[in-house]
Amino acid sequence: MGEVLAELIRNDVVESQHAGHFVALDIDGSILLQKGDPTQLIYPRSSYKAVLASAMVRSGVILDPRLLALTCSSHSGLLMHQEGVLEILRLAGLDESALQNVKGKPLDEVAALATSEPTRLAMNCSGKHAGMLLGCSVNGWTTQNYLEPGHPLQQAFKIELENLAGERISHTAVDGCGAPLFLISLLGLARAIRAMTISTDPVHQSVVDACRSFPEIVAGPERMTSIFMGQHPGLFMKSGAESVMVASVPDGRSFAFKVNDGGLRPRNAIALAGLRLLGINADDAVEKVYGGDHVVGSIRATF
Repeated sequence: MGEVLAELIRNDVVESQHAGHFVALDIDGSILLQKGDPTQLIYPRSSYKAVLASAMVRSGVILDPRLLALTCSSHSGLLMHQEGVLEILRLAGLDESALQNVKGKPLDEVAALATSEPTRLAMNCSGKHAGMLLGCSVNGWTTQNYLEPGHPLQQAFKIELENLAGERISHTAVDGCGAPLFLISLLGLARAIRAMTISTDPVHQSVVDACRSFPEIVAGPERMTSIFMGQHPGLFMKSGAESVMVASVPDGRSFAFKVNDGGLRPRNAIALAGLRLLGINADDAVEKVYGGDHVVGSIRATF
């Protein structure tokens, strides 16, 4: 069941706790800190989209940094995100109808209110899917079944992840967007992100640099990971569903965590503690707990 990673403190008393698994890697790749079991197998969800984007580039996809960052995104569904997805599709000679991700409304609340019906374009994974379709186009692979685990594109994703993580993938599931999803240990995920960050391979550097250069594309202007990447040059950070997150800095220090219950409430506090291990102080973002109109506590990490 892991260990308690975060607590909600109200008037000096622990009111609630969130358990999970956390691992941070040092500059040399050794484990700097672990909570719970770093060998725990997890679904990385969207946290490893940069790995998938690397496989796209390795397969011949050529995009400017803004659009490359979009293929790594879990975007907010703003106009700039949706128009970017259409740009990628046009490069593939396709339109929105080629997308096979599930339909969704924008994650941005204002944009969602202005959207009458869910669409494939507005769904937060549409950038990844557009990148997949472009990968199929440049290689002459069929786009009709690009989400099948045996498709050459999905096999390229699996190989890229295995090479970076130093692990074999034993199980393939289906992500929320409909794409294949690979089971991997939390430690393997952290190692994959670290390997990308310190890699001299221009493929990996192009992907990581694109995300750092366009953080608002990777998530959204009001989203935590985009804000932190914008405030701290050199930081790479990506979240995933079910409360998974990864981060790294250029010297190779990295972390990955998974909250057991999948809830988002403790994610910010755990991320702040992880960032401190990477040499980044963002304590001004500590989440406050209110009693009426007054601050009576906070959500804090246990490490």
